[in-house]
Amino acid sequence: MHYAPGKEPCPLPYSPFKACTVPRPIGWLSTISKDGKTNLAPYSQWQNLTFDPPMVMFAANQYSDGRRKHTVINAEETGWFVWNMCNYALKDAMNITAVEWPDGVDEFDKAGVTKAACIDAPGPRVAESPAHFECRYLSTTRLKGNSAHGWVDVVFGEVVRIHVKDEVLTPEGKLDYGAIRPLARVGYHDYTSFSETFTMPIPGATGAAAAGLEGKA
Repeated sequence: MHYAPGKEPCPLPYSPFKACTVPRPIGWLSTISKDGKTNLAPYSQWQNLTFDPPMVMFAANQYSDGRRKHTVINAEETGWFVWNMCNYALKDAMNITAVEWPDGVDEFDKAGVTKAACIDAPGPRVAESPAHFECRYLSTTRLKGNSAHGWVDVVFGEVVRIHVKDEVLTPEGKLDYGAIRPLARVGYHDYTSFSETFTMPIPGATGAAAAGLEGKA
């Protein structure tokens, strides 16, 4: 099976594109507008870019009527956005924040999660999340779509503060994935969470290179 997206119809009943790029971490992003309205929304097109300094990106498709997402507008106008790690325990709350709520609705309240103050960013973070990144907005790149809904804002930010709850750390100072059960997006309406990991160093990697790959300072 093969086909050319945008030129040929998909021969399958469901597009395999997103289902092949898996798993994708959940970019559960909190922002605040310039007039003080908080927003919380999930994005499955989220990723880290580099580590020195730590930078991240998320991609937000606009609405089919051409409106841009509140998260993007808030980040551009205030200069900040916050990533909140989503785990299995928070999956239902995250899913509620995916609803296209009317302007002025507080997604924190709808999802039943608690606002915690940030240190640098002006908006709140999700208190129940096991980890957070406070991100200073850097830039937006808009990419043209074949439809109004296909247009996408790719937003870049620098992580200026990292929060990790002590109770999700192992004695040696690593994240305890078994305790966290991080949530990730796969295809269709499907998600996954994982608790099993395995260690596999690159053969021959030594010194600073090996330490860097493992995340040592």
